[in-house]
Amino acid sequence: MTQVPTANLRELADSLDEYWSPRVVTEVNDQFVKVAKLKGELAWHKHDNEDEMFLILQGELRIEYEDFAVTLREGDVHVVPKGVLHNPVCEEECLIALVETKTTKHTGDLVTDKTVSIDHQLQTLQNN
Repeated sequence: MTQVPTANLRELADSLDEYWSPRVVTEVNDQFVKVAKLKGELAWHKHDNEDEMFLILQGELRIEYEDFAVTLREGDVHVVPKGVLHNPVCEEECLIALVETKTTKHTGDLVTDKTVSIDHQLQTLQNN
């Protein structure tokens, strides 16, 4: 029997040193499961061809849309549909998990000083 590795998403997210720099924990079919530590604001952006799923592990995250905003708290799940302009914002530190298609670029159609490459996201997490 093959041994299946396990991971505690909250512990892995909490171990990160950088805000807004997701790290890949595992993959499921053509999806990456990632964790991230957030604080402040990312950037208005969209992913033309991919949905993006947020799971709040700790804290609170507001996802702003052009005409409204969604506030997510610990345990909440929210999917940003492909092609929809959005901006993740959190006043206090927040830990999240993301489920994204492997082709999803960090800040979608926009490149900023916070944008991180998939190679950076694939770096080994220290707390496995």
